[in-house]
Amino acid sequence: MKKLLSATLLGAALLAGTAQAQDETVRLAVDIPYEPMEYRLPSGELTGFDIELGNALCAEIGIDCEWVVQGWDGIIPGLLSRKYDAIMSSMTINDQRRQQVLFSDPYFTPPSAWFVPASSDIRTPAKETLEGKSIGVQRGTLQDNYATDMYGDVANVKRYSTAGDMVLDMESDRLDIVFLDFPVGKSTLLDSEEGNYKVVGGMITEPKKYFGDGFGIAFRQRDEDLAQQFNDALATLKENGTYDEIFEKYFGNKKQ
Repeated sequence: MKKLLSATLLGAALLAGTAQAQDETVRLAVDIPYEPMEYRLPSGELTGFDIELGNALCAEIGIDCEWVVQGWDGIIPGLLSRKYDAIMSSMTINDQRRQQVLFSDPYFTPPSAWFVPASSDIRTPAKETLEGKSIGVQRGTLQDNYATDMYGDVANVKRYSTAGDMVLDMESDRLDIVFLDFPVGKSTLLDSEEGNYKVVGGMITEPKKYFGDGFGIAFRQRDEDLAQQFNDALATLKENGTYDEIFEKYFGNKKQ
C-alpha cells in the first residue's frame, strides 16, 4: 500500500513539474524605441524584429515570453539583479560584455553606418572632416565606444538615451552626423517623411573590438540550460523557414 501511495505521489509530483515547466514564463528585457528592431505600435503593442523572433523562439521552446521595457544604461545590471531572465534588444556580442553575461548564438549581424542631412558637406568621416562637429550616438552602445575612441578628441560626441531622441536633435540641426546600426538609421532617418538624409562612408563592421560578432540574447552566466534552449530553438526556426519569414518582413530577402 505504501509503495502504491509513494508511486501515486511521485506521479503527481512529476505531472505538477511538467505543468509548471509548460506554464513557465521567461522575462525578456528590451530597450525601445529602436525601429525596426523593437518599437511600439500606436496601439501600444510591442513589435519589431527582436520582438517577433523572441516570441517565435519562446513558442518553439514551449514557454511564454513576457517583455520588460528597460533603458539601455541599466539593461545589464537589471539582468544581473534578476529583474528579468534575458536581454533580447539588439545587443552586440563582444568580449567586454562576455565578462558579464552569457550570450546565445548570434541571431543577426547588422552593419553600422554614418548618417548626415542630404545637404551636408561631410563625405567621408575622418578626423579632418569631423573636427568641431557634433556626433550623435546612443549612450553605452558599440557606436558610442567607436565614435568616442576614434573622434572624441576632435569632435563633440553627444550621447542619447534613445535613438528617437537622437533623431529629434538631428532634425533640429543640433547634430551634424549620427552613428547608428544601419537598420535603425534606415528606418528612422532614410525612410522618414520628416527629413532628407544620406549615408556617408559606407557600411562598417570592423574592427571586431568594437563591432563584435553580431546580435545575441544575453543571459546570466549560470543560466547555460536556458541559453541552450534558445540556441536549439533558433536553429530550428532557421531550418523550418520561420526565421526567414520574420527577416523578410523587416529587412527584405537579403540576409545580413
